Amino acid sequence: MQSVSNTPSIRTIEKVIDETPTVRTIIISDSNLENVLPGQFAMVWIPGVNELPMSIMITEEKGKAAFTVRKRGVSSTALYDLKVGQQIGVRGPYGNSFDIRDGKIALIGGGTGLVPLMRLAKFAKPTNDITILMGSKSKDEVFFESLANRILVDKKHQIIVTTEDGSYGERGFVTDVLENLVKGTKFDAIYTCGPEKMMHKIVQLANSKGIFVQASLERMMKCAIGICGSCCMDEVLVCHDGTIFDGKFLANSQEFGHNHRAKSGILENY
Repeated sequence: MQSVSNTPSIRTIEKVIDETPTVRTIIISDSNLENVLPGQFAMVWIPGVNELPMSIMITEEKGKAAFTVRKRGVSSTALYDLKVGQQIGVRGPYGNSFDIRDGKIALIGGGTGLVPLMRLAKFAKPTNDITILMGSKSKDEVFFESLANRILVDKKHQIIVTTEDGSYGERGFVTDVLENLVKGTKFDAIYTCGPEKMMHKIVQLANSKGIFVQASLERMMKCAIGICGSCCMDEVLVCHDGTIFDGKFLANSQEFGHNHRAKSGILENY
C-alpha cells in the first residue's frame, strides 16, 4: 500500500525522453510513486502555471517515476517544455486501480492513454495472454511499442499498432481492430484508456459480448481528494471513486462518451 501525500513534494527533472515530435516522458526520483498500482495518478504542479492530473508512467530504472505528456493546452505544453534540472511538484498517488483478471486480456490505448496500460502490463499475471492495441494518427506519433515488448518479453503477448493514415501498422482505429478480434478470440477482460469516444465504443462492444471491461477516465480535476467536485460525472467523483470504472457502471452513465464539464462546470458535448 503506497503512502499518500496531499502536499506537493518538489522533484528535480533528471531526464527527458522525446517519444514523438509532440510527446515527452519526464523522469524524476520518487520511490513512493515508483510502484503505484496500475491506473493510479498523481497531481503534478508546474510552478507558476497550473497543477495537472497525470497517470504515473513506469520506468526501467529503480527509484524513479515518470510522466508522459503531450503538448496541447497551456499547462501540458508548459510541462512538456520543462528541461533537465528544472523542478515540479508532485502529490499522490490517488485513485483506484485496474482489476487484473486471469486469462486472455486486451489492453487498448489511444495516444498517452497508453501510460496506465504500460503499468498494467508490468503488473500482469504470469499466466496472462496479453494483446495490446496501440492507436496513433501516424507513424511518427507511435510510441511505447518497443517498451511494451520489453515489459512482456517473458509473457505470451502480441502488440498491434494502428495508424489513422495507414503509415505504420494497420490502417484505421483500434476500435476497428477490436471489432475484428472479438469475432474469433475470446477475451476474459478488456482494459482501455484514451479519448473518451474511443473508450465509449470499446465499452459498448465489450458489454455486448459479455466481456469484463474497465476504462480509465479523464475529467477536470483540481483537488484530487473529492472536495471541489470539478470532476463529477453523473453521481460520482472521478478522482475519488475512479478513475477506473467498469462496463456495468459505464453502461448506465448519462455522461460517459457524451459530454464532460469545462472549467466553469458547464456541460459540454464531445
